Amino acid sequence: MELNMTKGSPWRLILKFLIPVVLGNIFYQCYNIIDSVIVGQFLGVNALGAVGATGSISFLIFGFVNGMTTGFTIPVAQKFGEGNEDEVKRNVGSALVLSGIIVAVMTAVSVVGMRWILIVMQMPADIYDMAYSYIIVICAGMFGQVLYNILSAMLRAIGNSRVPLYFLIVASVINVVLDIVLIAAADMGVAGAALATVISQLVSGLLCLIYILKKVPALKCGWRYLRLDKNCYRKQLRLGIPMALQFSITAVGTVVTQTALNTLGSVYVSAYAVAGKIEQVLNQFYDALGATMATYSAQNWGVQDMGRLRRGTRIAVIISVTYSVLAFLIVNPLAPALVPLFVGSEAAMVTEHVSTYLLIGTSFYIPLGMILIFRNTLQGCDFALLPMLGGVVELAGRCVAAFLAMHFHSYIGVCFSNASAWLCAGIYLTVAYLVVMAGIRKRDVKGKDAVLTARQRRMDLNGIRNH
Repeated sequence: MELNMTKGSPWRLILKFLIPVVLGNIFYQCYNIIDSVIVGQFLGVNALGAVGATGSISFLIFGFVNGMTTGFTIPVAQKFGEGNEDEVKRNVGSALVLSGIIVAVMTAVSVVGMRWILIVMQMPADIYDMAYSYIIVICAGMFGQVLYNILSAMLRAIGNSRVPLYFLIVASVINVVLDIVLIAAADMGVAGAALATVISQLVSGLLCLIYILKKVPALKCGWRYLRLDKNCYRKQLRLGIPMALQFSITAVGTVVTQTALNTLGSVYVSAYAVAGKIEQVLNQFYDALGATMATYSAQNWGVQDMGRLRRGTRIAVIISVTYSVLAFLIVNPLAPALVPLFVGSEAAMVTEHVSTYLLIGTSFYIPLGMILIFRNTLQGCDFALLPMLGGVVELAGRCVAAFLAMHFHSYIGVCFSNASAWLCAGIYLTVAYLVVMAGIRKRDVKGKDAVLTARQRRMDLNGIRNH
């Protein structure tokens, strides 16, 4: 089920890779949504707000870890594009060792420092204990999520986007069953929802591991490859650290936004949580398109086919803009009908606020799409610093809006924090991509001119000798 994206129609290859990733991401969000629906229906709106209020913390911690591990897999895609199987295995082994070290450190740091983080974020007192109960279980079970993320990223690096989808479907079913058992039957509260998520993620990760060991010889590395190969880990860290920092910088902005939101009270926190769950589903398309372009660009960068890489990027932009327009036109009329799915009889408290957030957010989906396309394309081409600086721009746009919202005590201001970040970073990364591609094109032209000049000199020299 490997897919070489250096040959064949870019349209066909991108769609063939994209669709399973979209479906997989949606299934991943399904068990997040199911958590929210069951929590909201069985435990109430405050419990839902508590779970939603930890989203920015999860993004901060897991964004750093997943950004790092995703960076580790870029050389896997590049070496696969080159057809260098030994180097693929070396990079796989090094990535697994590095990921294990990072998970151990981040799990310890997040568990020890969680109460301090919640206090700094001014978590409302009426949901503080529930928020802590939920997020501490999620952080303690970090290994399962990271195991799935890095192994699925490796499968995608060699063009296999279907198998991760299958295992996420299995995980979704397990999560639904465990939610009902642990929340409704065992009365474990929000901790039960967290435990269901952790177990289902671990199962999906273990399934990926078993599949690779049995079915994917390209990624199956023996014990001799499970080490920190200096020729691999230096590049992996060079790519992974900026990607981790980029996610962390973005996550810091979401923490600032959540802090501004927390000052408005638990009703607004709950409304934002519901809107966020709906938006997470919508945004899975952009995440999937970004993952597609990371693999497509890395494989074509490996063979230095820049014309093909640029064609694929243009196709991704067309797909993204089309989806953005459809999302705006379809979701906003449906928003009021979606809210009762999450909070039942308490929907009237938050429906207007949810609709406000979605209207503002979907209006800025086009620049959001540009962020995911150009960020991942640049990263696949070994440009790590420019995407990280895009995260800085995104942070600045989000923080300005969040601080203004906090100053004016404005929920609409909070809603504009994401829109501001997407607009600023979308413009920056579009310009960065165009500048980089222009530089590469100019380099290639100079290279061709140099080859032609050398050839002409040889012809002239041969002519003199013959004369």
